[in-house]
Amino acid sequence: MISIMAQAENPFYKQFETVHGTPPFNEIKVEDYEPAIDRGIKLGLEEIDAICKNRAYPDFENTIVALENSGKDLDRVLNVFYPLMSALSDNEMMEISMRVTPKLSDYSTSISLNQALWNRIKQVYDNRDKFRLSVEDSMLLKETYDNFARNGALLEGTDRDKYRRLNAELSELTTLFGQNVLKELNTYEIWLGKEDLSGLPDGIVEAAALAAKEKGRDGEYLFTLAQPTYMAFMKYSDRGDLREKMYRLYMGRNQSGEYSNVDILKQIADKRRQMANLLGYDTYADYALVHTMAEKPENVYRLLNQLRDAYKPAQEKEFSEIEAFASDLKGEPVKLNPWDYSYYANKLKMAKYDYDEEALRPYFELNNVIQGVFGLATKLYGLTFVENKDIAVYHPDVKAFDVKDKDGSYLGVIYTDFFPRESKRPGAWMTEFKPQWIAGDGENSRPHVSIVMNFTKPTDTKPSLLTPYEVETFLHEFGHALHGLLSNTKYASLSGTNVYRDFVELPSQFNENYLTQKEFLDGFARHYQTDEAIPQELVDKIISSSQFGAAYACLRQLNFGLVDMAWHSITSPVDDAAKFEIEAGKSVEMFPAVDGTMMSPQFSHIFSGGYAAGYYSYKWAEVLDADAFAKFLENGIFDAKSADEFRTNVLMKGGTEHPAELYKRFRGQEPSIDALLKRDGIQPVKAKQTTPQPLPARNE
Repeated sequence: MISIMAQAENPFYKQFETVHGTPPFNEIKVEDYEPAIDRGIKLGLEEIDAICKNRAYPDFENTIVALENSGKDLDRVLNVFYPLMSALSDNEMMEISMRVTPKLSDYSTSISLNQALWNRIKQVYDNRDKFRLSVEDSMLLKETYDNFARNGALLEGTDRDKYRRLNAELSELTTLFGQNVLKELNTYEIWLGKEDLSGLPDGIVEAAALAAKEKGRDGEYLFTLAQPTYMAFMKYSDRGDLREKMYRLYMGRNQSGEYSNVDILKQIADKRRQMANLLGYDTYADYALVHTMAEKPENVYRLLNQLRDAYKPAQEKEFSEIEAFASDLKGEPVKLNPWDYSYYANKLKMAKYDYDEEALRPYFELNNVIQGVFGLATKLYGLTFVENKDIAVYHPDVKAFDVKDKDGSYLGVIYTDFFPRESKRPGAWMTEFKPQWIAGDGENSRPHVSIVMNFTKPTDTKPSLLTPYEVETFLHEFGHALHGLLSNTKYASLSGTNVYRDFVELPSQFNENYLTQKEFLDGFARHYQTDEAIPQELVDKIISSSQFGAAYACLRQLNFGLVDMAWHSITSPVDDAAKFEIEAGKSVEMFPAVDGTMMSPQFSHIFSGGYAAGYYSYKWAEVLDADAFAKFLENGIFDAKSADEFRTNVLMKGGTEHPAELYKRFRGQEPSIDALLKRDGIQPVKAKQTTPQPLPARNE
């Protein structure tokens, strides 16, 4: 029983009375989450019950809008809890997550299977022509109806019970999968001596020495499998034996022991299959792709196969060149292993272009990069960013900024969280603490977004210096943030990044194009010691080397996409996960399989991150972003008219219209893969393309 005093002290029990209504992180305690979630569920169910008992004839306002506005007390809690589960988690948070997951699953299912509520929704939908609905209203009605139909509303009797059970089990399994990835990653400590450091950059060595010192072991060097550390080690270590050790550790995670995900992922895939079958689909991929630009598995495979056929010859040529180079370097024949690629590819890139990412770090000091990346939004859209120290943050590394439009009006808040820590999962992402929507009284409730990364931390002697790859990552996540910040929609469920999965990566990947544009780099890339602007020759090297390894990178992404599609196209349970994964990626295989390694048990994107049957969307969006940026290359990379059209037709619209229509309105034509092939150097640049290769057409 929660005491009256405890209720009064829980910050989630009232609207946040803070700057811009931001979460009061300085007041929120871990023990606040669970009672606030329980309360939010109770209030949400009461709101649903009120909709169902409304004696007025079901209409758009009293049913669809009322449903849209329900559950906001619960959302206020979850919009803090889940972002921090990824960025600032601990065992207590994980335990709470495991306890509340079945409650939240049951809450969601009790709404989607509420017969009285469904009857009202269906009645409004069936009579939609009688209501005077705007384009956005019509989309909300369609999405609401489809969401209920796709979540079991049409099921009856025992099928409903089975769906409820499967949904609950899936929620627990996907939560456990993600927790296992984080927990096992944090168990790895690789201790090395001075003799093991050959080839590693000074910054990486210094960070490893500092990490060892913090553990009380001066004179040693501590490496982990955190992404920046692992990637740098694989690229620069001269010790092939240690690269192999690191690779086997990294790719061998979550396959056995306490944090094994092998049985869990097989269960997830099969329960998704069973759920799809219940809803009338042959496979989960058939079910999941209905609400995407691709619409069906055949169109996904068509795109993946188009790209495979275009890039595979280039990848084979690239590997032959790297192997010949490595053989000359070693004075004996070399056959590439997966732990050799980054090392020898980097050596060859340096030899061909005299290009070393580490040598460019001094020109990408983090504070300068922040100014440059934020400045991109200033040049394109007129936005300004001012740090607001009155906004509470959840960790000392985090900063909060007010975002204002070109007319000075308030647009939202963006939090930045750049450095690794044990409580943060690997990778990079954007999330929301509050979405955007327009209230019934016309007030435009502006969003609070965050971008979270794992950049190289500053040391005692150096500030945080980024590689071009890390700058590209920053640009990517900032693109997602702009999608959220510039949203201007009526309904929260259609705002910001609430779009089809294979459209959501367009704004982020579009931003990446600026990394190779001198006009952009000249604005902020300055040596952190001398303040010298990045020399033209280094900018030229970034540009000339940008196509190096494009074929390998593409085939690697295609492998992820094919493995994802395979897991979600099963028609019966999988027995041998390792064998299944190998067969799924056979057509884009670049290296023989390595015993004891597997990608699937760590594949959080598809087994715990919402990309199930959707990982292909990165390549789909890459086609779109190259095609979109071609318009800026034609008109100027900071062209105001093109930027306004991109903002108006893509960034502001959220999910209020079908993305194919939004894209065509911006671009003036259907997208094709040609711009991507040109950008990657796979297809020669021609004055005019006579044989365009379009994306799969939308099924009307």
